[in-house]
Amino acid sequence: MFRALGNFFVLLALIGMLTPSSIGLSFFYPFCGSICYKISDYIVNVCSRRVFRILYVYKKFRLSFSKENLEKLPEQFIVLSNHQSLLDIPIYMNFFRGRDVRFVAKDSLSKNTIPLVGPMLKSHGHCFIPRKGGSSIVMQRIDSFAARCLKNNWNPVIFPEGTRSKNGDLGKFYSAGFRRIADSTKLPIAICVVDDGWKINDIKHVMENMHKINYRAKLLKVCPPALTKEDQVAVLDEARLLMQEQLDAWRSGREV
Repeated sequence: MFRALGNFFVLLALIGMLTPSSIGLSFFYPFCGSICYKISDYIVNVCSRRVFRILYVYKKFRLSFSKENLEKLPEQFIVLSNHQSLLDIPIYMNFFRGRDVRFVAKDSLSKNTIPLVGPMLKSHGHCFIPRKGGSSIVMQRIDSFAARCLKNNWNPVIFPEGTRSKNGDLGKFYSAGFRRIADSTKLPIAICVVDDGWKINDIKHVMENMHKINYRAKLLKVCPPALTKEDQVAVLDEARLLMQEQLDAWRSGREV
């Protein structure tokens, strides 16, 4: 009973904090992109920190961001990461605080099925890939996204698994999206890894498991631009090995 009551008050606090921004985005999105962009910036830079603070205080939700290798980051880069939950997006926005990151995400996130998320991501210029449709449409969207990243000094984030892991295990890596961005931007590649998000990738278990979470994020390696197909495939293979090594270390209580 007390846990259920606590969950209710946490949800109430989060809804109360995010509702004004959600209403503002929904109202201004059809006709005023500049205002929506400012609201989205406020959500990323202010609201997200408050959300994590509330979750820490009331649900014991923890974040563990490794600062190792961050000094090696160039001015602009591509992020390659595994994918475990929708929280990976705000996690990386906070992990790379001070640097604008933009995500390649599935098209369903651009809809209004999840309040706040769709309008915020659309107004911030993220890339949405349709699950159904020809490869030419997908590549056109990625090309447009890559051009926006270069123009605005954004750092593109791509999840080569293509979908969230349900049990924390690494899935198959797909190369097409990463290779297209690498070809278009010719940027260095930051190999990163997250863990523990898979425990709350089901909305039914978010509040139930929140106190068990220590959401980790770490930059594993910065690679030079991959300019050929062979280099790009090699980077993906190395990324998967490094991610698996780090996940195994975290889960066994070791640090790498």
